[in-house]
Amino acid sequence: MAYTIALAGKGGTGKTTLAGFTVDYLVEKGLGTVLAVDADPNSNLNNVLGVDVEFTLGEIREEVKNMENLPGGMTKADYLNFRLQQAIIEGKGYDLLVMGRPEGLGCYCFANGILREATDKLSNSYSFMVIDNEAGLEHLSRRTTKKVDLMFAVSECSKRGIDAAYRVKALIDELNLDVKELFLIVNRVPKDGIDGELLKHIEKYNIPLAGLVPLDDSIYEYDNKGIPLVNLPKNTEAIRAFRNILDSILLPRITIKK
Repeated sequence: MAYTIALAGKGGTGKTTLAGFTVDYLVEKGLGTVLAVDADPNSNLNNVLGVDVEFTLGEIREEVKNMENLPGGMTKADYLNFRLQQAIIEGKGYDLLVMGRPEGLGCYCFANGILREATDKLSNSYSFMVIDNEAGLEHLSRRTTKKVDLMFAVSECSKRGIDAAYRVKALIDELNLDVKELFLIVNRVPKDGIDGELLKHIEKYNIPLAGLVPLDDSIYEYDNKGIPLVNLPKNTEAIRAFRNILDSILLPRITIKK
C-alpha cells in the first residue's frame, strides 16, 4: 500500500501549494513512485505542478451518466476502469489524478465514489500518494480515501484558521477515520512571526505543530505570471521552511524503497 500524505484545511490557506511542494520533494529525493491526487472539485494542483489536464473524474461521471450504450459489451465497471487509466496524467517523476467538477446540478457522490475506488485500486501501484483535499471538511465525511498515514491540517496565521484546523481533528475523531497522524502547519506567517496569543490558541487545541511556513512574495509573483510554483528556486524562504518540516516529520516515518 502507498504511504498516504493528505493536506486539509479551509480555503485560501495554501494547502494546494504545499501539496505540490510535497510531490516535488518526494520526486527530487527519489523516494519512490508518486501519485498526486487532486481531490478538490475546484482543481488547480496541476497548475502548481505545471501539467495540463485533458479530462477529470468529474467529466467521466458526466460521460457515464449520459451514456445509453457501453462500447463493446463492456460493463460499467469495465468502462470506468478503462477511462480511469486514461485519466492518469504523467508528470515528471509522478502521476496525477484529478477529481474535477461535475457539470450542472447534483451531488458529487458518484464522482467521489469513482475517486475512492480509484485511489484504492492504484494504492498498490505507488510508493506514495499525496492528496490535496477540497476546502472544508466534506471530503473527510465522504471518506474519499480509506486511510491516511500522515495528514497536515494547514492554517493561515489567524485564530480562525487555527479553529478550522481543529475542526479537521474533531471530525476525524468523531467519524473514527483512519488517520494515523495529524500535524498542524501554519502557513503564510509574516516576518514578525506569530505572537504569543496565537501560540496559546494553538496549544489549547493540542494539535502537534509541525512548523511554520513564512509569507513569500515570490510565490505570488510566480502565481501571477502563471509559472508553476514547483519551478521556484529551492532556496526561497517558503520552500526551505516547508522542506525542513518534511525532513523532520515525513522523512523519519517512511521506508525508502529503491
